[in-house]
Amino acid sequence: MLRRTLFYTLSAVSIGILITFTGCGTRLSKPVDSAGKAPTQRPYKVYGKWYVPLGSADGYVKTGMASWYGKDFHGKMTSNGEVYDMYGMTAAHKTLPLGTYVKVTRLDKDKSAVVRINDRGPFVKGRIIDLSYSAAKELDIVGEGVAMVRIEALGIKKGVSYVKADYSKGSFTVQVGAFRVQENALNLKEELSKINKDTAIETYNNGGGVFYRVRVGRYSTIDEAEKARSDFESQGFDSPFVVATK
Repeated sequence: MLRRTLFYTLSAVSIGILITFTGCGTRLSKPVDSAGKAPTQRPYKVYGKWYVPLGSADGYVKTGMASWYGKDFHGKMTSNGEVYDMYGMTAAHKTLPLGTYVKVTRLDKDKSAVVRINDRGPFVKGRIIDLSYSAAKELDIVGEGVAMVRIEALGIKKGVSYVKADYSKGSFTVQVGAFRVQENALNLKEELSKINKDTAIETYNNGGGVFYRVRVGRYSTIDEAEKARSDFESQGFDSPFVVATK
């Protein structure tokens, strides 16, 4: 009944994750607002598939194909809000927490490089990391384009050492809709309050106008919040997503 009742409301304006497709690869070109928490720690969707960022990189080791991206993206915004510098030692990964340093070892040449994850990707089947031009050059991947590597997460850099960072616990909620018309947001809030009293409207001005964002629930782990998000999606809500709150 709830899904049917809210259909007219959700067909108005529903804002999900902003995704831009550029060049030969797909990148998340906008930093995701995480309300004071690590950027893009909420799930996101590309090509119809959901990706859930890891709460911690501790113990992460994986072998797979590495690729690289260069001048087509140089100077453009990365997923954490930085400007991409193809000459820096950075990389894109689909789920590792942004800011994580990883050691990338090319297996057939036993060459290694340490890079910092500041972007999301690659979204090409069979590839596990997208290196900056400088990192790819250090591993002799520029000419060949791809190579088999092993990724080992080092952690977040503190001075000269690396420490574990855990984003899986905190305070999270689920955004189920955003509207330009306040009445639509109020109608949605009223309906959702019948199944979860912890429902609120947050006003947001993006510079081009005011939006009324409807958010539901309070969760102490990202796993709990992700389950709630999945439940809302199965009920017919268009692209609900997890938001970290202060």
